[in-house]
Amino acid sequence: MKAKKEHAKKPAKKSGGKKLSVTSLLTIAQLQPQDIHLILDTAAELKAMQKAGKAHPLLKGKTLAAIFEKSSTRTRVSFEVAMYQLGGMMYYLAGRDLQLGRGESIADTARVLARYVDAITIRTDDHRKVVEMSKTAGIPVINALTDYSHPCQILADLLTLKERFGKLKGLRLVYVGDGNNVARSLVFGAAKTGIQLVMSSPAEYSLDQQAVEFSENDREKNGGELYFNAEPGRAVMGADAVYTDVWVSMGQEKEHAQRLRSFKKFQINGKLMANAAPSAVFMHCLPAHRNEEVTDEVIDGPQSIVFDQAENRLHVQKAILALLMGGIK
Repeated sequence: MKAKKEHAKKPAKKSGGKKLSVTSLLTIAQLQPQDIHLILDTAAELKAMQKAGKAHPLLKGKTLAAIFEKSSTRTRVSFEVAMYQLGGMMYYLAGRDLQLGRGESIADTARVLARYVDAITIRTDDHRKVVEMSKTAGIPVINALTDYSHPCQILADLLTLKERFGKLKGLRLVYVGDGNNVARSLVFGAAKTGIQLVMSSPAEYSLDQQAVEFSENDREKNGGELYFNAEPGRAVMGADAVYTDVWVSMGQEKEHAQRLRSFKKFQINGKLMANAAPSAVFMHCLPAHRNEEVTDEVIDGPQSIVFDQAENRLHVQKAILALLMGGIK
């Protein structure tokens, strides 16, 4: 799958005020920097309202269809709670609940759902399904995870970093691990927010070159930087944040033994974290395979902000939903 083809569709309109420049959220790469900051600012406002006990039924009477072809904990619960707190309702649709498994096309499914609901979110394996649904639905479509991109997670990560450090531009973020959908989305997010991103992966599992090239213009415009260092001990030196993900994702179970061998020296442990800045934080999108990619001492230690990230999935998704579904005026 070529990155440039996935993002060929031009934004519907220029961003301004309380409007996003897109009508659906498929990848971080399609967003403008001002879109990201609008989502983060809106998420912070909604989070403050929730903490203060102030109701915010911005989507009263609105409905969200949530298609889940892959299992989930954080994504499903956070979207469902988000719609409830916004005054709307979410309809959970497992893959087995739909006619997709019996041969109905994505396009036909999208057109039918669009007659019933106000927006669709989908968590699936093939990114092309999300693209096709967005082209044919005529209502907002939100990518809840694909093999190519995980935009909601990275927006929650950016919110978490901003809360911790008070800024994004100029932060040194080091990703250690598999060059997967999370890593690719981090590259896009860092390029648009001026983050200095260092990628440290085994050569055979490094980030695809297309993502590097596609994000180059954004780095130049926004002051972001991207470096590669295959030695994790050196890569994390001076890091403000160290991020990792599982070495074996869903659908890669047959590669488990080989991946454990390849990633052995890329484990995040106390010794590795000692090379980062004294104020550095540890990040993980979860679920974690404890004592594989990260040790208990790190994920449960004082530097860990993984559960802040998980909580912020709720607040960011509320912002995305409200902005795309007309709840923010």
